Amino acid sequence: MARTQKRYGRLPGDPSKDEMIERIIRVDQAGEYGAKRIYEGQLAILGDTKDGPTLREMAAAEERHLETFNKMVVERQVRPTVLTPLWHVAGFALGAGTALLGREAAMACTVAVEEVIEEHYADQSAKLDGLPKSESEPELKQVIEEFKAEEVEHRNTALANDAEKAPGYPVLSSAIKTGSRLAIWLSERV
Repeated sequence: MARTQKRYGRLPGDPSKDEMIERIIRVDQAGEYGAKRIYEGQLAILGDTKDGPTLREMAAAEERHLETFNKMVVERQVRPTVLTPLWHVAGFALGAGTALLGREAAMACTVAVEEVIEEHYADQSAKLDGLPKSESEPELKQVIEEFKAEEVEHRNTALANDAEKAPGYPVLSSAIKTGSRLAIWLSERV
């Protein structure tokens, strides 16, 4: 077996372990910031409705997630994505825009984003599992697993609140998922 294949299952051109960890922290911090902004946009429109408490509860979890990754960015000296100003505007616009389409569309947005984040966190967890035991990252893995479970709760809450009744649900969901995957890809790298 070639030496590069023994180390972390890496192939030529794959990021090193340190680069992989930096990417994980960078993209997760950016994603939680984007999620915070989505909920701020939704709350700007739906905050005084019966959905306000549910949205505030999910927003509080995203704020806690963001605080955790903000702390990791500082402690591990990870460069945040330079795209934060874009996610600031895009996140709020996505949240407010879907809320303007109605409560179901806002919930559909949550389902779409959380499904992408669930698979994203699962992929990160698998990458961390591939590290040699001597270089494992148990704290980071625990955070990712905990937050993934909370994102699944958010998805289930949104499904229970009529997300699939949103007008054009399949198209809306697909568009949001595509945008979320693009944001992940960009934020890991830029």
